[in-house]
Parts: sequence; structure tokens; C-alpha cells
Amino acid sequence: MEEHTPEKLSPAQRLGRAAALAALIVGGFFPFIWMLLTSLKTEGELQKFPVQYLPSKLDFSNYARVFSEQPFAQFFFNSLTVSLLSTLLCIAAAVPAAYALARLNLRGRGLLMTAVVAFSMFPVVSLLIPLFRLMRGANLLNTYPALILPYAALSLPIGILTLVAFFSAIPRDLESAAMVDGTTRVGALTRVVLPLSAPGVVTAALLVFVNSWNEFLLALSFNTKLSMRTVSVGVTLYQGEFAFPWPLIAAAVVVATVPLVLLIAIFQKRFVSGLTAGGVKA
Repeated sequence: MEEHTPEKLSPAQRLGRAAALAALIVGGFFPFIWMLLTSLKTEGELQKFPVQYLPSKLDFSNYARVFSEQPFAQFFFNSLTVSLLSTLLCIAAAVPAAYALARLNLRGRGLLMTAVVAFSMFPVVSLLIPLFRLMRGANLLNTYPALILPYAALSLPIGILTLVAFFSAIPRDLESAAMVDGTTRVGALTRVVLPLSAPGVVTAALLVFVNSWNEFLLALSFNTKLSMRTVSVGVTLYQGEFAFPWPLIAAAVVVATVPLVLLIAIFQKRFVSGLTAGGVKA
């Protein structure tokens, strides 16, 4: 067995990698850290000049105000409900669609893939008025389905494209062997393909969940009742006509970001493997 010797890097290469890592850390984590520090400051500390980078003491009063001045817990529950249900609906539709595109000899498969990609490029603002009229006609405004249905539909191309790439990387022989043993096509999908595609399914689900959690325009337009607002819209309710309490707004943003950070931290390995493995075709 050949021994693998570690790659020797020149000083310039090491410096380049260190610079790239530093840029990634600064670009990825600095905004959140700055927001976190801002949420722990008072208005006076925020307006000091020169800039006071660290709070003089840890003040968590802004987090208490987040939940006392607005029904933020209800906003949080609304976002969680809408994001989870829209993710489940989207993945339930994306799995069979992606499997059909990846495995079946469909006529016009290339045209269908082009249509999926084209639909994913549609700006949401161009669909706002038709969707609003549709939801109003169905009497769905200020309800969870008013957001769940369009979120699932708009995220469907992401789910399909992610899963098509992953399904295509799984050898067909595994399904053929299962079908020779008497398993149906649906059985091969559920018993063979899906277990092997777990990282890809998790990746698609996380992408859909994050899109649903962060969406603002439809949530602002379709659910106008205070009790039906989501966190993305609820964060904007803390500003006044002439006042912008940035520490309070920063605290609300931090609270709204926590679920996404936890999800990525929990499913990090599957998420990374799903992003990379789908790009390798067996």
C-alpha cells in the first residue's frame, strides 16, 4: 500500500491559504459578531465617537425588550411553522420530480430541466401581484397557507436541481438489483435511493428552510395581521417614524438568526457532503 505523503506548501502558498481563511472568517462571521456586540450596547454607547467597539458591560435588556415591545414569540412561531411545513411540502414534491428527471427516459427531459432553471430565475417581485390576487381569491390572506404554498413552489427548483445532481451520482446497478428482487420503482426510490441520498435531501431541505425563513416581500404583503407576522417582518416593527433603536433591532436580528445557526451546526457534515457529493457523477 502506498503511503500518502502530505503535500508540502511553499511560504507563498501558506500565506495565500491563511489570507483566504482570514477573508472567509471576516466575511462570514464579522457581520454576526458586530450585530451581537451592538445588541449588548446601550444607545449612548452606540453613538459614542470615536467608536466604542465593545460594550462597557453585558446588557441583555434589549433582548427582554424584543419580547415585551412586540409579540416576537408569536412571530418566531409563525416563521417556524411556515418554514417547516413549506420545506416538507417542497421536498415531498421535489423527490419524485428529481428522481424522474434523473432516472426515467423522459421525452423532452432537457426542456424540462431548462424550464426548472428558468423558473428559479424569476424575481419574486414579478410574481407578487398575481400571487396576491390568487391568495385573495382563495380567501387565504392572513393564513399560514398564504405563505406555505408560494414558498414551497418558489423553492421547488432549488430542491429539484439539488436532488437531480445527487440522484444522478448514485449507480443505477443498485436500483436494478433491488428491482430484480421484486422491488417496484417506488420501492427502489424509498428503500435504496433515498437512504443513500440522505446528505442531498438534507442539503435541499436546509436550502428551502433558509429561503422560507428569510423571505420578506410575500410575508409583508400576504399576512398583514400582527398575529400572523413572521420574524423577517417583525424585526422591522421596532423602528419608529423618526427613531431607529439599533441595539434593539440588532437583538431581534440575533434572535431571528439563532435557528439558522443551530441548523447549520447540527447538520453541518451532511450539508457539506451533500453540496460536494452531488457534483461527482458515478
